[in-house]
Amino acid sequence: MSELSVRAVLPALLLPPLLFVLLAMLGSLLVRWHRRAGALLVGIAAASLLVLATPMAAGWLRTSLERDIAAAPPGIEPAAIIVLSGDAVRGAAGPEVGPLTLERLRAGAALQRRTGLPVLVSGGPLRAGEPQLARLMAHSLETDFGVPVRWIEDASRTTGENAILSAAMLSVAGIRAAYLVTHAWHLPRAQEEFAHAGFPVAPAPVRIDPAPTGRASEFLPRADRLADSWWAIHEWAGRVVRRLGG
Repeated sequence: MSELSVRAVLPALLLPPLLFVLLAMLGSLLVRWHRRAGALLVGIAAASLLVLATPMAAGWLRTSLERDIAAAPPGIEPAAIIVLSGDAVRGAAGPEVGPLTLERLRAGAALQRRTGLPVLVSGGPLRAGEPQLARLMAHSLETDFGVPVRWIEDASRTTGENAILSAAMLSVAGIRAAYLVTHAWHLPRAQEEFAHAGFPVAPAPVRIDPAPTGRASEFLPRADRLADSWWAIHEWAGRVVRRLGG
């Protein structure tokens, strides 16, 4: 299995919902030999899935990330805009940017119009044989938003590589700081990666949602909130790996 395939498979195995589905299956098998332990494992897996599917849990996880967005280092003057990739979809004409990436492009285009700064898009292929996300992003920015793209970093496969390769490209151009455009829940990890790469960035968060308020409806499970919880747990896992030196 290639490194790119491993990167795609491991999160699915180690994060919900598949992790809890596997635990439930394990519990079902365990019931044959230890009824109480097996039933407890199935119950924990089912309860965890339900909790993570509530707007309350998803909102709390998202807010726990967004409150860690760091202010721009004092004295820096961004001279470029970095837009990070997120996802891709297959449209009628072939691969194109996905909804997460499109939100980031919209925010990057608005920031470019306000500041007049040049834009760098960053993102390699999500899977082997697929087009580089940065190429799709550049096409969308130029055709959908009328914003020119000066640099295309299309080799990165992770946020860490986004940071290293983007910083190197901008440094060659004599740029020492930039705005960083990505979703608010992704910004803390992205900022940590750029700091590790030695390149200062000013945060330009996309879509900061309100925190949960405790309304009754926030305790009702929803499939889309399970996806939100997945993204948040994925971010926390990435931050832990970074702090462990990964």
